[in-house]
Amino acid sequence: MKEGQNKTGDMPVEEFRKYGYQVVDWIADYLKNVEKYPVLSQINPGDVKSKIPAQPPQQGESFDKIIKDVDEIIMPGITHWNHPNFMAYFNSTSSAPGILAEMFSAALNVNGMLWKTSPSVTELEEASLNWFRQMLGFPEAFWGIIYDTASVSSMHAIAAAREQVSQFLFRKKGMAGRAEVPRLRLYCTEHSHSSIDKGAIAMGIGVEGIRKIPVDNQFRMIPEELEKAIKEDKAEGWFPFCTVATVGTTSSTSIDPVDEIGDICTRENIWFHVDGAYGGIAAVLPEMRHIFKGIEKADSIVVNPHKWMFTPIDLSVFFTKKPEILKRAFSLVAEYLKTQEGETVQNYMDYGVQLGRRFRSLKLWFIIRYFGVEGIQNRIQEHLDLAKNLKVEIEKDKTFEIMAPMPFSVICFRFHPEQLSDEKSIDEINEKLMSEVNATGELFISHTKLNNKLVLRIAISGIRTEKRHVDQAWKLIQTKAKELI
Repeated sequence: MKEGQNKTGDMPVEEFRKYGYQVVDWIADYLKNVEKYPVLSQINPGDVKSKIPAQPPQQGESFDKIIKDVDEIIMPGITHWNHPNFMAYFNSTSSAPGILAEMFSAALNVNGMLWKTSPSVTELEEASLNWFRQMLGFPEAFWGIIYDTASVSSMHAIAAAREQVSQFLFRKKGMAGRAEVPRLRLYCTEHSHSSIDKGAIAMGIGVEGIRKIPVDNQFRMIPEELEKAIKEDKAEGWFPFCTVATVGTTSSTSIDPVDEIGDICTRENIWFHVDGAYGGIAAVLPEMRHIFKGIEKADSIVVNPHKWMFTPIDLSVFFTKKPEILKRAFSLVAEYLKTQEGETVQNYMDYGVQLGRRFRSLKLWFIIRYFGVEGIQNRIQEHLDLAKNLKVEIEKDKTFEIMAPMPFSVICFRFHPEQLSDEKSIDEINEKLMSEVNATGELFISHTKLNNKLVLRIAISGIRTEKRHVDQAWKLIQTKAKELI
């Protein structure tokens, strides 16, 4: 035990105050100077573990030493998602208001499983999600709840879709060993997020129960193909129960035709889930709300503020018009969880797998209040504009080509020097280009495959990303491309 440390109880308040100020200063300096770090961690596998003792300390250690080890052991192994040159995947940056909200949440350490266990957790979630719903232009009919990630949100959508098929009593009797239960069918496309497949697996649908609907030349689900698939499956004894459309697919950010798919699902009485985890945030701009045309036909929607609204991971918002079905799927109230308030209040534990619930809505509330709707709109618009400008620059360079439409702020492109004509060689040089760019530590980009062609991706969605960063990124890519030739 270090000198001055209590044998029992918590860290003394004055010591907490001292190091609390020190940690806040550390965070502020980190955010101010984040560009001094290589955006992509430059260490080798095992480097961090090799510096951490195999056994835990028997005596308490100095907090100064702990902070020192954060700098010397942890930081070299961090890939900096907050870095303005992090342009891979969907960049999830945290904002200062969100970070401060996380501090409040950690300090209060409340569990919002029931209204009674912390009324503010429940009621702030209700209020902040009402704000968020209005910001996106969704109808009042949509009820909201916060989960951790879109993967979990979509899994709950699939669970609700299964529960909606009430005649088979899945909650009571399960799915296995019952000859009277037909095989369920879920529809999505090959461009849907992998979490849809995982959610279907978790819900007992199985990989064979997922049917991938063909897409058009813009990687959007073809409604006529969906209708055809449903007809075929019914004739073959399948039971269609859920369709998932995506607003901003992972690879190309394409937008499935929500309106037309919604009509089909309504006619067929199939649960319609819309995955807007990334692209949905763009609807805070009135001129972008066309991406959700027909959203009133959806049964559920997911939008992630932690993907493109500067919210520290994690915070995924799930909306549904049928909360009673979601509740029917999951509500299980043990005696010790019964309260006098009963049905007069919202008990969010009834609407999902988890019982314990963090105070996530606090950071959404802080961010909306600090930036305001206009401030959030301005930042989203800036990212859209930066992406449009970069697309123009890429199109000017005849050794590069755009590989997909760009509805949001992700550009899919590839390097295609004139002397290369076979796809294998083009794929190889693009993979090499990405590796060379990322190895500099100055920029981090990612890749995907579209029509079996390796494609590079630049995602512009970081709150600290400015025009100069985008310009520098493009210059670096061009320089490395010329070196490869």
